[in-house]
Order: sequence, then C-alpha cells, then structure tokens
Amino acid sequence: MASSRRPVLLDAFDADRPVLGMIHLPALPGAPASDGDRDAIRTRMLEDAHRLEDGGIDGLIVENFGDAPFYPETVPNHVVADMTALATALGNAVDVPVGVNVLRNDADAALSIAAAAGAAFVRVNVHVGTAATDQGVLEGRAHETLRRRDRIDADVAILADVHVKHATPVGDRDIERTAIETVDRGKADGVVVSGAGTGVTTPLSNIERVADALSGEYEHVPVFVGSGVTSDTVGDCLEAGADGVIVGTALKEGGETTAPVSQDRVESIVAAARESRPNAE
Repeated sequence: MASSRRPVLLDAFDADRPVLGMIHLPALPGAPASDGDRDAIRTRMLEDAHRLEDGGIDGLIVENFGDAPFYPETVPNHVVADMTALATALGNAVDVPVGVNVLRNDADAALSIAAAAGAAFVRVNVHVGTAATDQGVLEGRAHETLRRRDRIDADVAILADVHVKHATPVGDRDIERTAIETVDRGKADGVVVSGAGTGVTTPLSNIERVADALSGEYEHVPVFVGSGVTSDTVGDCLEAGADGVIVGTALKEGGETTAPVSQDRVESIVAAARESRPNAE
C-alpha cells in the first residue's frame, strides 16, 4: 500500500541552511541544440557534479536546461528516458541528495524520474495557480502530482516555486497568498522564491514576505532562494529568512550559465553561507 507520509525536505540535507547547486544539462537528444552525443552529456554532468561536491555543496538539482524551447507541460518519452539514466548515474556518483526538475513544467515526469533514480526531491515551477510564460499559459497540477506521488509510493519531496521566474502570475495573486496556497492547498514540502529570470537577484523583500507568510503554522516548510545568489548576497538571503539557496549561474566559470562549474566559485559561496549559518564559528 502506498505511504501517506509527506517527506520533510530539510531532513535530506546535512546542513541547517543548505546550498544546492544546479547542474544545467546540455541539450538532450531530440532538442534543437543537441548533437546527440549522450556520452558527452554524461561526462559534462559528472564533471560539474564532482566540482560541486568537492566544493562543499549540500545538494544538487539536475535539469534539462539546454532543451529550449521547452515543452510546456509534457515532455516526450525519450526525454524521460535520458533524464532517468542521467539522474541515476548522478546519484551513484555523489554522496549528496539529488533533485530533479523537468522544464518547463512536467512535474509528473520529474516525480517519475526521481522515484526511479532514487532522488530525494523534485522542483515544480508552477505547482498551483496559473502563470503566463514564453511557453504559453501554464496551470498548476498539484492535484495530479500529489496523487501520482502516492500511487507510485515515491519518497520524494516537492519543492515548488512561488511566482516562478520567466513568468507572470495570472490574476490578482500576491506573493504571500501564493506561498500559503502552495503549502496549504498544494501540499508542497518546500517553496522557492526567485527573481525575474535566471541569474537575476531575488528581492530581499520577497524573501521576507514569503518567510513571514509561512511562519507559525507553516514554519516547518523551508523557503529557498532560487536565483541571483552569489557569495556577496547569500548571507543577506539567509538573514532575510531563507532556509536555503539554489545556485547556478554564480557557480559557473565567468558567471556564464552554460559554462562548466568552477570549484573555486563553489567554495566561495559555500564558505559565505556557512559564515551566515546559526552557530557558525
């Protein structure tokens, strides 16, 4: 029988305020920018993963970043197959928790990949509500995602965006209301607050508003910052109420999103985050 237990997201990480590093996969076979070389994709992924882990990162998120233009809601079977193989190889290669994000908004695929690969969590860009994006209008499918997790008995946490980047919320939905509905009615295990786009600074006021909205009854739900985090800003993000951060662009050589990971940059951000953690020496 499927378990009804909801995973507690922060229990997965060996840190009070985890720093999660992004692995932006090159274009997968079938995408316009792909050259079809699966071995090269796997090699690049593992090189980035080892630099992230060696630099002290607390967890990883792998996503099909190179697959633009993205399918809005459902990716083809070959994308699921490739990402399952890659996520499995990644999990076998590192000792930190792994998460899965299938762009643009295929939560069902992400959950299935994570369950098969033994990943700890998924990220869902639009979990509740409606957002206008460059893929069109996307609608949250929390009702399907939660039931799918139960049906396949997946011990996988759901990390959901609040006012996701590269999108505009449809309707009069302030960030506090969206955060509460994401957790209360959408049953997400954690939330992500981001800036307007990849690498764009997340306003500290938005972090504070979401953290305040989820205080009290929902204080067990972690708030992650999802864009624009650097070694100079990570302390401010944590001070504003974030329980963790997700870093991509700032960890790459030259600060370029599609460049390889720089271990020196990883170490710099991890050190800055540790200095900002409670009881830091």
